[in-house]
Amino acid sequence: MGNAAEGEREEARARMGLSGLLSGRLLLAALSLGLAVAIERVDPSSGPVAVEGVYWAIIAAFLATIVGAYRVERTPDPRRFATFQVGFDVAIVTALVYFSGGGESVFTFLYALVVLYGALFLDRGGVGLAVGLASVGYALAIFGGELGVLPETGGLARDRPIALRGAYWGFYSGALLLLGMLANTLAAELRRTGAALDRRTTDLQRLRDLHRRTVESIGSGLLTTNEVGEITSFNPEAERITGVSAGDAEGRSLEEVIPGSGGILRASQGTSRRRETGGRDRIPYESARGEELFLGLAASRLIDEHGEPGGFVVIFQDVTAIVSMEQDLRQSERLAAVGEMAARMAHEIRNPLASISGSVQMLQANAGGSKPDQGTPGPEQGRLMEIVVREVDRLNLLIGDFLRYSRPAPTCLEEVDLGVLIQELADLLQAQHPVAALPKLEFDLQPGIRVMADPDQLKAVVWNLWNNAIQAMPADPEGRVTEGSILTRVSRVERAAAQAQPRPNRKENSGGPGSTGAEPARAVIEVTDSGPGIPSDVLERIFEPFFTTKREGTGLGLATVQRLIEQHGGSIQVSSRVGVGTRFRVELVRSGVIQ
Repeated sequence: MGNAAEGEREEARARMGLSGLLSGRLLLAALSLGLAVAIERVDPSSGPVAVEGVYWAIIAAFLATIVGAYRVERTPDPRRFATFQVGFDVAIVTALVYFSGGGESVFTFLYALVVLYGALFLDRGGVGLAVGLASVGYALAIFGGELGVLPETGGLARDRPIALRGAYWGFYSGALLLLGMLANTLAAELRRTGAALDRRTTDLQRLRDLHRRTVESIGSGLLTTNEVGEITSFNPEAERITGVSAGDAEGRSLEEVIPGSGGILRASQGTSRRRETGGRDRIPYESARGEELFLGLAASRLIDEHGEPGGFVVIFQDVTAIVSMEQDLRQSERLAAVGEMAARMAHEIRNPLASISGSVQMLQANAGGSKPDQGTPGPEQGRLMEIVVREVDRLNLLIGDFLRYSRPAPTCLEEVDLGVLIQELADLLQAQHPVAALPKLEFDLQPGIRVMADPDQLKAVVWNLWNNAIQAMPADPEGRVTEGSILTRVSRVERAAAQAQPRPNRKENSGGPGSTGAEPARAVIEVTDSGPGIPSDVLERIFEPFFTTKREGTGLGLATVQRLIEQHGGSIQVSSRVGVGTRFRVELVRSGVIQ
């Protein structure tokens, strides 16, 4: 493969050299024409045959140049074409020398030019051929008339002795031989140098291509900046993460493209020149597409070819999923330590609560039938006993919610039609609440979406989401909902459609291995309200047990919903915008075959 490419380059260079040769011949033919005209005017003693012979030789040179230019790109063998051109040029030069005075001709130097370019385009054998042809041609030009090989021209005098002309010929032929040998040596060295340069150029091109492909294929965003922090390069992964094209990013400051990242450049300025990693940081980032991300960045000094700092190189990744997992892990670690202890304490507390509640209820009953001399409890005592009973019931409810969260009942899977289940729940909700206490209920239920799930636990999930939405709606002092709506949607989505990037103000909680199952589609339940929305600082904690913003809430409703969804191998996501509303999205992934 490499040899073939090198051969193609060699052939291309040969064709280019031949084109240069033809251009040089055209120039020499023009100069020869001017010189012939000057000789004719200066020395009119030349015969007409001699003058016409020079002109015809020059015309032949022009015609040969035109034909050669036409054939140079079409010839299958440039080396053979060059050999033919050398022979033809020797013939033209011989004609010029012969018709312009033989050994005293001003065109004799052209033999040396033919030998020189023969050395450039031919190997050692070709150079020997060029020298031999030039020597024979020169001999014909000197002795052709005396030997009867060529006709007498009647031009310039040839009155020197043959022996002297023979000495001239021998000297000139020897000079051509030495010239050819030297030119061949220099040409061979030039070719070796050119081949070495081609190899180095090829290696450099391969290195550049490897560098480009590496930068383009790397799975992290990569950019470089100059000393003042202006971006000088931006790889495709950086474009994908930030949503900013390389053309838009280059020339802008790093702080402008990735706000909050300028600190890592300042941290890198104090590092040593080589091998020491500079600043590192993890920052929240909103991409050009409006996605809320977390970026992990690392920066180090960029060293130039002289070993001096020439800017910075910054590598960054989208670590949003890692941040989410870290948050979930921290939450699990916080809860793991108290989970078992809290469950045991709940059991221990529940028993005395039952005794207290029963004792207070007996006191109330006895107080109602007491004798006159025993005294009658006053209204204050009765009110206090009612408070005790109510708070005991509330505490018992809280403990019951906690026990259901910490030790949920096992799932009893059966085929559930989600549309039918939600419609039944909607009828029950409307039956238990006055119409004025409910916002506008809207439904978009795709029929025939069935999953293998525990129907009671799914009802608890939807019921809790509805209660949260209803309680978020604005209401008057009498509990009447003044505005707002709740949209419940059931749909089925393909896996590819759910691989979108996190939306703004969204918190995800996925159900372990179920979130990476192989089902072709997933069932989705969405509950969207038009309430006031959830602030971002609250949104991060809404799935934490015992976290609540309601005065009488237990903080276990959404935590229980999350736990139930996890038991089904699904996930729950929430997105919210203050002043717009909140959407909960439940995806059932692992719960059997989705129809």
